[in-house]
Amino acid sequence: MIVDAHHHVWDLSVRAQDWLTGPGLAPLRRDFTIDDLRPEAAAAGVGRTVLVQTVTVPEETPELLALADRHDLIGGVVGWTDLTRPDVADELARLRALPGGRHLKGIRHQVQAEPDPEWLLRADVRRGLAALADAGLVHDLVVRPHQLPACVRAAARHPGLTFVLDHLGKPPVASGATEPWASAVRTLAALPNTVCK
Repeated sequence: MIVDAHHHVWDLSVRAQDWLTGPGLAPLRRDFTIDDLRPEAAAAGVGRTVLVQTVTVPEETPELLALADRHDLIGGVVGWTDLTRPDVADELARLRALPGGRHLKGIRHQVQAEPDPEWLLRADVRRGLAALADAGLVHDLVVRPHQLPACVRAAARHPGLTFVLDHLGKPPVASGATEPWASAVRTLAALPNTVCK
């Protein structure tokens, strides 16, 4: 079975997607639903997909889990919760108890928006990452190239947690200047608990 490891859905009447700015993203400024995805997935031979969070709000993850509960096409959900909250382990358990909670496979945070390039190394974040490992979940990394060294250190400090690098760590494709991105990705890839999509 082919699994699409990363897709999004959104309804702009429910919440804005603030990242959809600029003329280049104009074609994406519309609703995208499971009904939009289903024929595309079938045409590509995709049997299951992983639904991934788009915005950093607590309401979205329960909505994604409920969608997974209703649609067999969704095999897993990577949601969001605040990894810095003191009760993050309890929150992960609460999410898993919701309708569709069995589909929760991981958590991601928009680290790319954090001003601190070492956000992943903060003590409160490390506690959250440990809770993910204890819960048997993965952590999706949505980062920019200058944050990759912190990803390497975080993955090394949490060998029991799988780190999934989203969007290849957003390499500078337009400029063609692949360093230091390429070296940082090679270092991250050498760790046994890292994968990329």
